[in-house]
Amino acid sequence: MFSKTSLTRQLISTLAVSGCLITGFPLVSWAQSNPGLTIFSGVDNREDILDYHLKHGEAGTIQRDRYKLRIPAEKMEQGASQFTVSYPDYYNGEFDPDEIEVRVQGESVPLQEVSWNEEEHRVEIIPKQPIEGGENGKEVELVFSNVENPRTGGTYYFNGQIQALQGSPAPRYVGTWILSLN
Repeated sequence: MFSKTSLTRQLISTLAVSGCLITGFPLVSWAQSNPGLTIFSGVDNREDILDYHLKHGEAGTIQRDRYKLRIPAEKMEQGASQFTVSYPDYYNGEFDPDEIEVRVQGESVPLQEVSWNEEEHRVEIIPKQPIEGGENGKEVELVFSNVENPRTGGTYYFNGQIQALQGSPAPRYVGTWILSLN
């Protein structure tokens, strides 16, 4: 038969392996669905930190990535005729303007123009039809596919602006996506 010590050792090793598996799965999925907890961000208003999702989030690989930059409905109440995403000068990844899309409430909308200005570190996206606003606005997702991530990991602050349909003709800041690449 089995002795008490061998049963105890077997039970402890089984619990240890199970614990590693159980805690390992949430960490893997959490790493893919940023932004996570941000304590000291440098963004003045916590409400200005926008949600995003990276398909891979790994720097220095040949694998292409997909960024989904989300703008919540409450930030879209005035609608938008143009979206601008600016990024820091130390971000040396590459975007594919032909693989950028705008999704409203999950539906892709036709685009008039997408331009990537590498010198000024920004991407401008103009839909064919303006995105209507309203009392609650509509959730918007800017999807950058076929992105070549920078060679080194780091934290990159991407700022979002819209050209609102109502109010001032000046671009309006909607928030910041704090991207973390491993």
